[in-house]
Amino acid sequence: MSAPSPRLFRWLWTGYLKPHVAWLLVALLFMTIEGSMLGALSYMMQPMFDKVFVGGSASAIWSVGLTITGIFALRAVSGVCQSVVLTRIAQQTAAALRLDLLRRMMRQDGAFHMAHPPGFLIQRIQTDVNAVNDVWRAVVTGTGRDVVALVALMGVAISVDWRWTAVTLVGAPLMALPVAAIQRFVRGQARSARDLGASLATRLDEVFHGIVPVKLNRLERYQADRFADMTQGYVKAEVRAAFGTALIPGIVDLMAGLGFLAVLVFGGSEIISGEKSVGEFMSFFTAMGLAFDPIRRLGTISGLWQVAAAAMERLKALMDAPLALTSPDDPVAPPSGLPDVALDGVTLSYGDTEVLRDLTLHAPAGQTTALVGASGAGKSTIFNVLTRLVDPGAGSVRIGGTEARSMALSDLRSLFSVVSQEALLFDETLRENILLGRTDVTEAQLTDVLDAAHVSDFLPQLPNGLDTMVGPRGSALSGGQRQRVAIARALLRKAPVLLLDEATSALDAQSEKVVQQALDRLSGGRTTLVIAHRLSTVRDADQIIVMDKGRVVDHGTHVALLARGGLYADLYRLQFQDPTD
Repeated sequence: MSAPSPRLFRWLWTGYLKPHVAWLLVALLFMTIEGSMLGALSYMMQPMFDKVFVGGSASAIWSVGLTITGIFALRAVSGVCQSVVLTRIAQQTAAALRLDLLRRMMRQDGAFHMAHPPGFLIQRIQTDVNAVNDVWRAVVTGTGRDVVALVALMGVAISVDWRWTAVTLVGAPLMALPVAAIQRFVRGQARSARDLGASLATRLDEVFHGIVPVKLNRLERYQADRFADMTQGYVKAEVRAAFGTALIPGIVDLMAGLGFLAVLVFGGSEIISGEKSVGEFMSFFTAMGLAFDPIRRLGTISGLWQVAAAAMERLKALMDAPLALTSPDDPVAPPSGLPDVALDGVTLSYGDTEVLRDLTLHAPAGQTTALVGASGAGKSTIFNVLTRLVDPGAGSVRIGGTEARSMALSDLRSLFSVVSQEALLFDETLRENILLGRTDVTEAQLTDVLDAAHVSDFLPQLPNGLDTMVGPRGSALSGGQRQRVAIARALLRKAPVLLLDEATSALDAQSEKVVQQALDRLSGGRTTLVIAHRLSTVRDADQIIVMDKGRVVDHGTHVALLARGGLYADLYRLQFQDPTD
């Protein structure tokens, strides 16, 4: 049986199966009992025919009958026990593997997630883990129950007549080459099916998350046709893999048929001549007949093992993908008090595209600093650099005088509260979306935050108040309501640095006014950096930094920048000049 490389097997065994070795041994014990009962059953065929049916012994009816009943009872109990134990192990190992994968994926940087869309990762965590889980369970069952059964049945067959056994299995060596070729075919098709399955999951993720644009642009038929084409490819790959998997036990069946024909021709004359009894032949026939069933299952496992190999290769590759962003081995403590923010000579490129170019800026502690400039100037990238969602290629980033890379990632990010244009909400209650798992918030503190963020204004409109489900991505709330929930989160964090990324740009005038009031309250007593395209929202900032093509080209107050002319004044005139002038 061709198997995944020893490295893959060691990874699966050491990380996920070894902790359950005691329960595995218990399962193997029950599987050994279950498998050996087939040998016992075939052995009892000889006394049943020779003593009862041919010999006519009435006393043997009860002894043989009760023995066979006991065999079936013991097989039933051991079968149930091993199934329950294996299911427990399988579900626990699958859960542990999924959790480890999720934790690893959440630690990856933005570049990794750009290269691996959500649908791809969902496919790996769900479908591939299921494939590995199902197959290793089948392998353990095959190793325990079927191998033991095969050994026991072969022992009975050989004890009756080793020559009959050899004749029956004469075709076994001829299976090796075709089975090896089929295994390679199955692994290739399984690999293709896994890739196509990831593409399907990605397509579904994009369609459902973009359902409104799909409807407005009348893309239902277009998206359905694309999905249908991809589905056909997936179906073909799965059918081919299933064909290869089923072909292996089919070859076993052909070998079994030829073997039984040979033994009937070879052994029939011995029975007719009286050299062998009918009971001996029935015992042999039963043993060999039952033996081909575990051989077929082991052949099926051989094909399924190739499916697991394709899945394991991808899972291991994800787990081994290097982490671009990690905490230092000996992190320093984060700054205390209200910190300033400074970037000095920062350069950053995405591939061949330079996004920040020798950028230097300083945001004083306790003041509001606004970042303005055309789209693509690098404003949002600065926020990513500050929070270490990405590391610059050169330059220094300091928070309160402490180098960002010298702090643990969790400590660094605890310094920031972020409110962006897209307030991400989870499909949970409004309360959970605000608390985000915190259990140290009192009802009085929560009420203060709800009032300050103006969440209390719309709570009476919700059917269950704070316990109302907000829907996928907060779809049950309006844009302004989602922004106020995000502000409530930021207020609870009490982080000293506030990052506002176009927090009101997508709101109507009435919602913007309410949200802006909440933001003004949120920024009080914090070092605040604001990204805004609408310059009216940053006129009162303590400092305005003007960016262009990844560089700081000017800075100052609103009045000073207008008086000086330049890019800021040009942007201001574009937004506010009378169109009739």
